[in-house]
Amino acid sequence: MPAPDAWLDAVRRHVDAQLDEFFAASRVEMLGLAPEAMPIVEAVEALTLRGGKRLRPAVLVAAFSSVSASGDWRSTADACAALELLQTYLLIHDDWMDGDEQRRGGPSVHAALRDRVGDAHLGASLAVLAGDLASAFSQRLMVRASTAAKSPVQALEAFVRMQTEVVCGQSLDLLATTDVPRMQQLKTGSYTVAGPLRLGALLAGATPEQLGVLEAFGGPMGEAFQLRDDLLGTFGDPRTTGKPSGNDLRAGKRTALVLEAEQRLDADARAPLTRVLGLKEATDTQVAEAAALLVESGAKAGVERRLDMLVQQAVGALDTPLLHETGRAMLQTLVEALAVRDR
Repeated sequence: MPAPDAWLDAVRRHVDAQLDEFFAASRVEMLGLAPEAMPIVEAVEALTLRGGKRLRPAVLVAAFSSVSASGDWRSTADACAALELLQTYLLIHDDWMDGDEQRRGGPSVHAALRDRVGDAHLGASLAVLAGDLASAFSQRLMVRASTAAKSPVQALEAFVRMQTEVVCGQSLDLLATTDVPRMQQLKTGSYTVAGPLRLGALLAGATPEQLGVLEAFGGPMGEAFQLRDDLLGTFGDPRTTGKPSGNDLRAGKRTALVLEAEQRLDADARAPLTRVLGLKEATDTQVAEAAALLVESGAKAGVERRLDMLVQQAVGALDTPLLHETGRAMLQTLVEALAVRDR
């Protein structure tokens, strides 16, 4: 078994090479279809290739390796690239909905296109189309990947299910649901952990019992990933997250932190938080006061305890002979990358 960082680096390099090849072909195709639309291809490419840890492909590869002892994970390259383009599609639309100007240390797609064409509405409209194009690209790659799957129809259904669940989760987020765990599981856990796990397992020909084990691991890990993301969204270093600190508060997101604070504090006590939540013009001082309240109220510590409990639950699910040791070790490596809260 290679060192933990070695296989993650190998997956990242392989996926990046696959994406480079795919975008080179896509640019040629666009030149033949509509050269004027090249800016949206370039925007999709720029965001996809800018940063990103390729964690979703790594989850897929680990699941594939935990089911198949002899298969070469490099055969999943198209599916891995499809996951990255699926994320690009979701990020483009999500950034526009949230009004975020930055992503991965650079401009969000709607901001970049707005500046390029000099018109906010046109830039946003082009960004929506860029997201749609990224979705089409991801589906093309997934159809290609399914030809080598043991159960191609099941693999395609798993990919469609991911998209459906994310759309439902994003809808719950916009509607400010109080069922935050369900929203998180649908919006983020589905396509970050549970979906890639199922997809990798199906590509390798998993048995129902193996799928059950991976679902028992993926459920809590998906929620843990979102809790960590919530913590980073308020307390993370912008140099690491690529987004301004406190962005979730200004965007009015009902994160696990906000829900925890609401359960602990009465309306008067949580006033510093309520004033900032959803206020895009909130000052850094106001955001800092709201963040301090999340600490003082115990909300931050409560979310951290929940995250740690979920990680323990996920790791416990891997204690089974149904998965191959190489894949199990890879999944355990991913626990730190996905959910350890001090990274």
